[in-house]
Amino acid sequence: MGYLLGVDGGGTKTEFVLVDAKGHVRATHQGGSCYYIQIGFDGLHELLAEGVQAVLSQVSGKPEDIDFAFFGLPAHGEDSIAEPMLDVVPEAVLGHRRYACGNDMICGWAGSLAGADGINIVAGTGSIGYGEHGGLSARGGGWGEVFSDEGSAHWIAISGLNAFSRMADGRLAKGPLYDLFMQALDLKSDLDICGYVFGRETPSRDKIAAMSKWVSQSAEAGDRVALKIFDSAGYELAAIVDAIRAKLNYAPDEPVALSYSGGVFKCGALILEPFRKHLNQFSIMYDLRKPLHAPSIGSALYAARRLGRPFSADVLATLPRL
Repeated sequence: MGYLLGVDGGGTKTEFVLVDAKGHVRATHQGGSCYYIQIGFDGLHELLAEGVQAVLSQVSGKPEDIDFAFFGLPAHGEDSIAEPMLDVVPEAVLGHRRYACGNDMICGWAGSLAGADGINIVAGTGSIGYGEHGGLSARGGGWGEVFSDEGSAHWIAISGLNAFSRMADGRLAKGPLYDLFMQALDLKSDLDICGYVFGRETPSRDKIAAMSKWVSQSAEAGDRVALKIFDSAGYELAAIVDAIRAKLNYAPDEPVALSYSGGVFKCGALILEPFRKHLNQFSIMYDLRKPLHAPSIGSALYAARRLGRPFSADVLATLPRL
C-alpha cells in the first residue's frame, strides 16, 4: 500500500503525518523547528530525515512506499537564492522526486477548509495568510519577525516586552503585566529582563514567541495594555485577510469562507473577539469557521491533490477532525 506523507513545518515544531489511500492516519511524529534561517540547511536535512524515518518505522515502511509527499516549510518562496536549495533537501531524504515543497501557509489553508475555496489566517510563531478562489491563489503577511508578522506570537511578545519596559520606566502605569513578567522570569530587578532576552544567548524567534503566553495571562487578568495588544493583533490579522480577499477578486457581496490556525488562536475569545470585530469593519461577508483539520492533515490533503488523486468526500470524512 502506498502512502501520502504530509509535513507541516513551523518556527517552533514540525508535524509529520503518514496517511493511506483510505484516509487512515497510519503514523505521526513531531520534531522541532524547521525554520532554515534559524537551523540552517544541514539542520533542516537532519530534522526532515529524522521525521520521515520516524513515521516510516511505525509502519515498517521505506521511502519508496511514499506515493507523494508535501513539505510545507516556513519561509519557502521568500528567497529566490535559497528556494532551489530548499527544494532539493527532500530528495536527499526520500531518494525520489515524488514530492513538492511550498510555504507552510498552504498546510493551514488545506487543513482548515479541507482544500475548499476560501482563506486561512495563521497566527503561530509568525503570521501569514493564504487563500484560493476560482483558480486564483494569494498570500498576505509573513514578511518575517524583524519588520512584519503582525498578530503573531512573536509580535505579541515583543509588544508585551515593550509595554513592560514602559511600565518599568513610568511611561505607562504599572498593571498586571508588569508583575506577571517579574514573577514568571523571577527577576530581581526589572532591568534583569535584558539579561534574559539578550545576555545569555542570541534571542531565538521561538524563545521570544513563547513569552506571548505571559501577555495573554496579563490580558486575562484585566491588564488594559495587554488587552489593547490583543485588540491590535485582531486588527492586524483581519487586515491581512482582507488584503488577500481583494487579491482573490471576491465580489463585494460574495461570501468568503474563512478559517484560522496557529497557537495564538488557542487563546480563544481573547483573540477571536477582536478578530471578528475588525473583520466586520472590513466586510460583513466573512464566514468565519472553526478549522476542520489540523495543518498536518492539511499537508497530506495537499499531497493528494498534487499527486492528482484528491481525497473523495468519504475519505475526507475519515480523516481526524479538530
